[in-house]
This record gives sequence, structure tokens and C-alpha cells, in this order.
Amino acid sequence: MKHTRKMKKIVKICLLSAILLFTFACVFCGSYVAVNYLKFQQIPLNAESLTSPALSIEVYDQENKPMKEENQFNGDFCKLESLQPYTVDAFLSIEDKEFYQHNGLNKKRIVKAMLNNLKSGKLKEGASTISQQLIKNTHLSNEKTFERKLKEMALTRKLEDSFSKDDILESYLNIIFFGNNCYGIESASKYYFNKSAKDLNLNESCTLAGLIKSPTKYSPILNYENSLNRRNLVLSEMEKDGKISVDEKIKTQSEPITLDITQKTHNDKLNSYSQASIDEASKILNLSAKQIALGGYKIHTYCNEEKQTKLKEALSASKLDDIDNAGIVVDAKTNGVLAYSGNSNFKLMDIKRQPASCLKPILVYAPALNEGVVSPATQILDEPLKIGSYEPKNVNNKFSGYVSVTDAVKNSINIPAIKVLSYIGIDTGKQYAEKLGITFDEKDDSYSLALGGMTYGTNLKDLASAYTVFPNNGEFVPSTFVQYITDKNNKLVYIHKNLPRMVLRDDSAYLMTTILQEAAKSGTSRKLSDIGGFEIASKTGTAGKKSGNTDAYNISFTPEEVVGVWFGTADNSPVSIAGGNQPTEVVKTYLKGQTYEKTSFDVPSTVTTAKIDALEKDENHRLVLACPYAPERYTETALFSRFNMPSEVSSNFSERPHIDAECKVENNQILLNLKAQKHLEYQIFKDGIPWQTVSEKQGDLLLRLSFPEKNATIKIVANYIGEDVKTLQTEKEFDLSNKTAEPTVKQKWYI
Repeated sequence: MKHTRKMKKIVKICLLSAILLFTFACVFCGSYVAVNYLKFQQIPLNAESLTSPALSIEVYDQENKPMKEENQFNGDFCKLESLQPYTVDAFLSIEDKEFYQHNGLNKKRIVKAMLNNLKSGKLKEGASTISQQLIKNTHLSNEKTFERKLKEMALTRKLEDSFSKDDILESYLNIIFFGNNCYGIESASKYYFNKSAKDLNLNESCTLAGLIKSPTKYSPILNYENSLNRRNLVLSEMEKDGKISVDEKIKTQSEPITLDITQKTHNDKLNSYSQASIDEASKILNLSAKQIALGGYKIHTYCNEEKQTKLKEALSASKLDDIDNAGIVVDAKTNGVLAYSGNSNFKLMDIKRQPASCLKPILVYAPALNEGVVSPATQILDEPLKIGSYEPKNVNNKFSGYVSVTDAVKNSINIPAIKVLSYIGIDTGKQYAEKLGITFDEKDDSYSLALGGMTYGTNLKDLASAYTVFPNNGEFVPSTFVQYITDKNNKLVYIHKNLPRMVLRDDSAYLMTTILQEAAKSGTSRKLSDIGGFEIASKTGTAGKKSGNTDAYNISFTPEEVVGVWFGTADNSPVSIAGGNQPTEVVKTYLKGQTYEKTSFDVPSTVTTAKIDALEKDENHRLVLACPYAPERYTETALFSRFNMPSEVSSNFSERPHIDAECKVENNQILLNLKAQKHLEYQIFKDGIPWQTVSEKQGDLLLRLSFPEKNATIKIVANYIGEDVKTLQTEKEFDLSNKTAEPTVKQKWYI
């Protein structure tokens, strides 16, 4: 009993302590919130940012000259009163149903969001009203912190006290981002539907309203089904809110989303160097493009005007207006983007595509070289393969038997790539690729990765950037458009710092480079073979489905820069493209006439050459060192890392040629029985005069000739085929008499 009372007392004390701590925490947090809320309310509202003038951002090339490309990113201002009621209702129903009832903050949504954030342990939901979204997009960064949220709430209340609801909604509709460089409903309406916002129908209004939550995920260009489902959700919410009838909802939900994208000028701006730089700066500063413009920030880039012009010309020369394309040039040393251009009606840097065989060098072969699993000459059997339910194929369903790693890469043969990935392991391959800036989904865990079969893929910038590891001797720096950023007072606010990391040994990088050089000389990139003046390495890639090809690449590099080119379509529809065709032609056009200070790739001291036994390679598919006495005809010179040299020496040619022959007289004929060896050449002399040569024969041979009336001498000289010197030559001589059948045998050899 005494023990029970003691326990109750302890529990009581603990409970009271917990209550006191909770009360203290609430008081502390409440005080913190209150003090900071009042402090943040003192921040002045930027009235200019709440309107939507046409703004541009100052972007400079590497020589500090203003970029010639236009980067104006905002459309015409749209008055709220000019919009159809259902257009306004679409946005209110999906984004903020109680907009006209609350004071800028929706307390119910805030409580719900707080509970969900506590469950997840992080700030995932913001419960943002339209007023809060307006403040976030005009006054604050995009970071997800409690302090930023508190600042957002304080400024929202100030906004609500300073402006009418209609003014706030009007500003919101003219500032919100709709994807593809469209800020504001007027700009979005003109881009997606080629009409003014006041002329939008219900279907189009709901499509745009559904788009703003995630402009990429719900893009009607890139993700039509997602966009359709989101539009239907907006219609359902409008029907719930009594804004449209059930019949209107059902009728509109049955309609397709019909786009009318005809603004070629706008499309060109989407994938210009300037726009890509602005997008990157926005991520660096954690600010929207509008905030960057209003803040007077200046973006200084790595753009080389001459190379930018040359790349644009090369892309436009392809004359495939109905197919999207893009090209990028990256400095191998700094990984600064020297040139970038594209012609698609969506931002290519915002999406990921299948990299196809261009992933093989960075996921499979370079890691395998670095791990000591293969060398360029390693033999791999190209044969039908089945791994579980996965049954990969080569192009045209053809198999080549044993091929070298070099031949497998240069001809882009699939089966060897899958086998090599199985040797090193999927996780190992992914780890190397991730260090080179390639990101994978958790579902990317199958051998199809060896062929570039990713769940979501990667973009051209990251793919080209990864290849800089080869000319850069195994070092890697993520690529960037932005060199540094200054504010309106020319004060430096950001500078790109090169922090290279070693991903490959220099020997592995060089060996991979030599393999890819062969692809440019006689493989899938052989269209580049006639470009002189500097060394070129290259890899093509073609992704597709049963109905046809969807993506085509060429990633090439010189000792100084990497050039990447992609062809494809927004909806992944099959088109007549292949990596070795259009993309390679663009790379060729760009590289022709280029000059470089450095024309050859560095050969590391860790790379060596060695003579291997060609017979062992061809017949037994093994790499062994050739015997020092081996004829040149039966050796090959191969490149190796000093860390992965073959140690075994071939037993072939370690002994002199052996002559296994018998000679006798029978029925007045000379009978010569010779056991021929495959790689030997036998010269047979009768009385010093050449009688017969036996070459490329194997097995027992019986040779006959008439016996002369006088004594005869038969001599056999054996040497390895193709050898002119007496290195290992062997002679065997038979002295024959017309009176005896048993010859006198003499034999000699040379060492």
C-alpha cells in the first residue's frame, strides 16, 4: 500500500511537470510568434510587385556583354472585370473557396495543415490562400521554413488591410506562374490557346486553373492525362460550389483539352540561353523570376557568343520543324555552359527523357573499367539473354558472338552492356552515375538501366555534364549556366565555385575516352570521322518503343568541351530519328571549323600498352600476354590500366616449330607423311629446289612424287605463317637413296 501511494505521488509530479513544460512551451512559442509577427508586419509592401508590368532581367555573357536574346517574361495585364465569371470561379473553387469571406488567412486550413505537418515531421502543407500565394510570389523566397511562413502570414494581413479583395485577386491572376515562361493569365491564355483571357471558355479556364498547382506535373503539353484529370477535378469543385450545373460539368468533362500553340517567338524564348540562366538563378536565389527582375539582379553567365551562334545555326540546319530539338555545349574544365538552344514549345530543362545508350558509358563501362572488371579489349559473348522475365534484344535482333568492350560500345550492342552491369552490380553502376549528377528513382533497379531504361530519365544538361568526367581526367563538376550574380547595387550575391571531385581514376577516364573515339571513327558516330584538327570521342543513343523511335542523342567531346544534342517530341510520339543521324549531323555541323588550343586527350602515366596473344583472344576469348617469341601476326597491341594488367603469359609460340614428318620410298615413289599444324607454314624442297608449300593446313597430309634415278634430298622448312626471319625456324632433311627405303634424317633449328 505504501509503495502504491509512492508511485501515485511520482506519477502526479511527472504529470504536473509535463503540464508546466507544455504551458511554458506554449507561452514561449506564442511569444516568439507574436513578437516576430509584429516585426514582420513592419516590412513594407512593394506595390510595384503587385502589378504586372512587362519586365526583363539583365543577363550577360562570359565577356560581360548583354545577351542579345530577349528575355521578357511577362504578358499583358488583364483586368479582373474583363474575365468571364466562370474563369474567376474556376480559380476560386480549386485554390481558395472562401477567398471573399476570410481576412487573408484560412484558420481551418491552417489547423489542418499544422496537424499534417506534425504527422510528417516537416513543413509539407502551407494552407495558402490566394492572398498568401500573392505575397509569397512577390515578396518572399520559396524556402519551406516556419519563419518564412510566419512572415508570409504577417504580410498577408497587411496586404488585406491595404487592398480590396478584387485588387488582390486581380494581382494574383496577373502574377501567378502557369509554366512555360507564362506569368499571368493573359500570357498563359495566349500561349496555350492563342486567345485573350477574356475569351476563354469553361474547359480552357479550368485547365489553366488546374495547372498552377504544378505547371510541369499538370502540363497539357507534357502530361496530358494528368492535366485532364486535374481539369475534371476543378469542374467537380465548381459544381459542388454551385458555380456550374451538373450538366455543364458532365458536358465539359467529356471534352478534350485542345491546345493552339502557335507563338514561335515565345517558344524560342522558352529554351534560350537567357531563359535557362534565369531559371537557374531563380533556384540559386530561391526567388521567382519576377522577384529577380524587380530586385534588379544581374545574371552573369558562361555563355560564349560565337559558340552560341554556331550551335543555333547547326540546330536550325537540321530542317525538321515538326520535331523538337536542343543542343548544349559545356566547358570540360569548368563545366560552365558555353552555349544552349532549343526549339520546343515546353522548357526542355524542366523535363526528363530516356537517355538510351548514352547512359552506358557513365553507368556501365566507365565504372567497370574503374573497378578492374574489364579493359577495352575484354571479350564478351553477345548472345540471346534472359534474366527472369526480362529478355533484352539488340538492334535488328542480331547477335555477334564474342566482341570486345570497344566494339560493344562503338556499335552500341545491348547484350554486352547488360552483362557488364551484372558483373559490377546495379547499385555500383548507379553510385557512379549519381556522382556524375544523374538522379534515379527508387524504382530504377532493373538491368534495363544498362540500356538507359530509367523510370523518369534525365535532361540533356545533366547528361552532357556527366561526360565532362572523361576529358577532365576523372574529375567532375556539375554544369552551370550562371557564373555569378550581382544585385541592383552591383554587389556580389553569388559566385559559382568549382569544387571538383574525383569520380574515376585518370586511367579509367582515358580508356573510356579511347573507346568512344573508336565510335567516332568507325562506330555509330562515324559521320564525325572526317573532322580533322582535334581528337573527338562520341556516343549515340536512340530510345523508342515498338511503334518507333522517340528520343535520339549524340554526346560528343573534344579535349576542351562536350557537345550534346537531342531530338524528340513532347508527347513521345514516334518519329523518324536515330542517334547516328540527325543529332550526329548537328554535332558535325557545330564542330566543323572549330579550333582548340588543346587538340589531344591527356595520356595518363597509369595507362600502358601490352602485346596480347591474338590466338588466345580469338580462339579462347582470353586476354593473356603474348610470348616474347610470338610472331607479330599473332599478337595485338592493347591498352590497359597499370592496375588491371593481365599477368599470365601465353604458352603459344614458347617453343620452336615442331616438324612431325616421315619420308620413305615405295614402288619407286617418294611418300612424305606430314602432320601439319594450323599456324605453321611448310616449305618443301627437293634437291634444293622448291617443290611445294603447305600453309593453313591441319592434320595428316600424304604427299607423293616420283623417285629420281639418282639419290634425292627432301628438305622441310617450318616457320610460323607470316614470319620472314629465322626466329624459330626449324628444318628437317631426308637423304634418300634409290637403293634403300630408309632415309638418313638431319634436323636443325634456329633460336
